[in-house]
Amino acid sequence: MILGMEESKNNSGVKDLTKGKPHSVLLKFALPIFLSQLFQQLYNTADTLIVGQFLGTNALGAVSSSGNLIFLLVSFFTGTAMGAGVVISKYFGAKDEENVKKAIHTLVAFGLTSGVALTVIGVFLTPTLLKLMKTDDNLLPEAIEYFRYYFLGVIGVVMYNICRSIMNAVGNSKRPLYYLIFSSLLNIALDLLFVGAFGWGVWSAAVATVISQVASVVLCFAFLCKKGKIYTVNLSKIKFDIPLLKEIIRYGLPAGVQNSVIAFANVIVQSQINSFGDHATTAYGVYSKIEGFAFLPITSFTMALTTFIGQNLGAGDNERAKAGARFGIIVGVLTAEVIAVALFFAAPYLIRMFDREKTPEVIALGVKQIHTVALFYCLLAYSHSVAAVCRGAGRSVVPMIIMLCVWCVLRVIYIEITMNIVDKSNIDNIVYIYWAYPITWAISSVIYFIYYHCSNWSDGFGAPKQKGQRKRIKSPRRH
Repeated sequence: MILGMEESKNNSGVKDLTKGKPHSVLLKFALPIFLSQLFQQLYNTADTLIVGQFLGTNALGAVSSSGNLIFLLVSFFTGTAMGAGVVISKYFGAKDEENVKKAIHTLVAFGLTSGVALTVIGVFLTPTLLKLMKTDDNLLPEAIEYFRYYFLGVIGVVMYNICRSIMNAVGNSKRPLYYLIFSSLLNIALDLLFVGAFGWGVWSAAVATVISQVASVVLCFAFLCKKGKIYTVNLSKIKFDIPLLKEIIRYGLPAGVQNSVIAFANVIVQSQINSFGDHATTAYGVYSKIEGFAFLPITSFTMALTTFIGQNLGAGDNERAKAGARFGIIVGVLTAEVIAVALFFAAPYLIRMFDREKTPEVIALGVKQIHTVALFYCLLAYSHSVAAVCRGAGRSVVPMIIMLCVWCVLRVIYIEITMNIVDKSNIDNIVYIYWAYPITWAISSVIYFIYYHCSNWSDGFGAPKQKGQRKRIKSPRRH
């Protein structure tokens, strides 16, 4: 069993993160994840950028208005997949090949089931959900069109994230990158063809995204179905293994719920922003795309950190896990603040890139939001970094509770109270909504700081060593 895993490491890109210097291992593993995330972001941004340039401000607003709603419906399943990857990491670190295989097949079965359910929900509830978000009447017809076509192929989005979680969990962060580069370039080419050359509506941008995402899933499965590997997916064995499903739910469900509550809070935020008019909706959508790119290095590093912690705690090396956690948190916070300063000064130029008509109101609102929140990215990075450590340690309930209480409940309460006090006819008062983010980031960071330094988070799995796990000598404390 152990021999087979060693061989797979040598010839399939699988990487054991329990060996080598934690700093260098983390950085090398995180780089392909960052590049993958970068191209993943191109899916959404290509639609926004090309639609804004060829179809105008209203079409741009229609695409932007659906962003948080898409994230709300998709994030639960992608978050669960990310958390479930901890189960695979744990057994991989413990050298338990049998449970690695069972967990992989159970996760694939979960993804297929979830993708079908999400397609039905997204297609049939589109108009109702967009109206509940107070989407402007001028934007509603095209927003419904874009949303429905997107969800006809959403199973591709879910399954790509499942495949990526599997490959990342066994230390292979390069393959998802290769496939995503191809499909991202395909998406851009199809956007330019459908929207730019053919002059089709916003629905064609969604179709381009779906085609490209399905292409990446086909490539992922072609790789995962190779025989004789630790990660091999045998189509006839795709089913729910009940004990492994329970474990995946235990570690993955809190991450899915966490993503969903954050997305729900953002939908409430967008609903209030929509009430300020279509320019406010468009500006918020553009800012969201820019923030998505700006925060990619931190998101990528926290994903790598979760896998690193999972593998090393699975192997019983708590001290190595702690050293990686310290390094990851410091790098995340410092990187976020460097990016924040650059974003602060480049704000006007970045907003203009998305709007062909260079609408002054859209540019002014987008710049105002960046100037309000960007310099507080260090707090957001700290919260995400500690949450990643918790997930990797099997304590995914902790970030779920913190995000639910602070980023959802508290944020929504603040916004509802504020919006009942201020005058919505004055567009300048939208800044009070923007402040909801730094305030809740600060509160969650304080809670995470207390938890990280006062709890014994590294004992999160709390289970005896798995069969086949090699005995490790406790590493000396690294200074």
